[in-house]
Formats: sequence, C-alpha cells, structure tokens
Amino acid sequence: MDAVAVKQEDVAALPAGVFAETVTDVQHYTDRLFRFRMTRPESFRFRSGEFVMIGLMVEGKPLFRAYSIASPAWDEELEFFSIKVPDGPLTSHLCDIKVGDTVLMRKKPTGTLVLDALVPGKRLYMFSTGTGIAPFASLIRDPETYEKFEEVILCHTCREVAELKYGFDLVEEIKNHEFLAELVGDKLKHYATVTREDYPFKGRITDLMESGKLYTDLGVPPINPEIDRGMICGSAAMLKDTKELLEKAGLTEGANNKPAEFVIERAFVG
Repeated sequence: MDAVAVKQEDVAALPAGVFAETVTDVQHYTDRLFRFRMTRPESFRFRSGEFVMIGLMVEGKPLFRAYSIASPAWDEELEFFSIKVPDGPLTSHLCDIKVGDTVLMRKKPTGTLVLDALVPGKRLYMFSTGTGIAPFASLIRDPETYEKFEEVILCHTCREVAELKYGFDLVEEIKNHEFLAELVGDKLKHYATVTREDYPFKGRITDLMESGKLYTDLGVPPINPEIDRGMICGSAAMLKDTKELLEKAGLTEGANNKPAEFVIERAFVG
C-alpha cells in the first residue's frame, strides 16, 4: 500500500485519539532536510516548543514518530521540520508527501522545551543541531518568549551551510512579519555554525562555548546562572556535552513540574 495516500476508509477506521490533516505546503531544503505545513484541527491546543506524534498509514497500519511542532501556538496551521532517513520506517515515506496528502496526528502534545519549565531570567539561549531547531522555530515566533526575556539567542549548528537555510528563513520571516517584527525588534540574535565546510562561524557549539568564542562573537558575557537560561535540542552527544557545560556554569536542569535554569528535550534520543 502507498504509505502517503491515506484512504477515506483508513481515516474512518482510525482510533478516536487521532486527527487526519491535509498537507498545505512542502519545501525541500537539501537531500536530507524538508519542511511541511498542514491544517490544524480547531480543537488542537499546544504550548510553543512541545512535540506531538505524527504519522502515515504504512502497509495498512498507522505508524507514528515524535515531531516537534515548529509553528507557534498562535498559528492557524501546523509546521514540521524533518530529516530524511532513506531506510527510516516513517521518514522514508514522509519525505514524499505532497500538497493535498493526509498526515495523521495524535491529539496529545507534550515536551519539556516550554517557557513554563524555566525560572525567570534575562537572556535565553536555544542550543540546537540539525532538525533540533524545530521547537525553537516555534518559540522564536511566540510573543510570550519576548515578554519573558530581554534577549533570545538562537544557536544552530549543522554539518553544511545549505542545512542552515531553514533557520535563516525563520529569522527573515520574523523581520518581515506584520506584528512580530516590531515586537521582536533586536531582541533575537541568530548564531549559525557549520562543522564540515568553510564558513565565518565554524565548529561545534560546545567547542565555541568552551573557547569563549561564542560569547565574543555575540558580544555578551559568559553564561551566568543569575540571568541566563538555556534550552537544548539535538543529538544525544550534543545534549550530553551542552548539559555538562551549562551545569559547569552553575545552571540546574528543570522540568515542567520543577522549573529551573535550563531544559533538554530527550524524546528524540535513542
């Protein structure tokens, strides 16, 4: 069975906790990365930064994986940013979706990369690698982020320059947005680095933190637990190394039920 063409009888047979939504836009950035948008159910509520289970019918059965919602909580549509894994059970099919296709979504969002899980501060760092930028794509477009923080620093590290484009598109979108542009102003800083090509900003974010180059480039003092807060989303190694550096700087890991100075999304590691 075609994994993308979800038939009406399949939708009718879905359990009560699943939405069937229509793809409205697809953009491929590289042979490894793509973004898509789909309709948002009227009853679906989430906090910017949360993730949800999305999926397709594969061989007659619904197959789901956890995906961060890249659109902000106020958006009328839902956006997702995905990697393409050639032999991935879901992504090998998901990368072929087109406008008008149906994507399945479970009804309950969750996650730790939310503003509620952080104690108040002045500067918010968002550390991401690859598609780990997705929850931050949601948060940097949410007015509440700028109500709670005076400065927001989006750090995005990829292997190649072409893989950074989604992040640059997001920042450009904010600059040209009818109400976000004025609200955000110069509060948002975007720090993009690559590890495998020549680029003005090169290296792993953890190396740039340790050397102090990150702070020099941004013109800010090193991380201070009194005013700085952090969010981390990326590979398992990146999560571990960044967490250690934040703890070394005196920050404590928080959660929804116990807010603190930094949070990590572990749902995608394994």
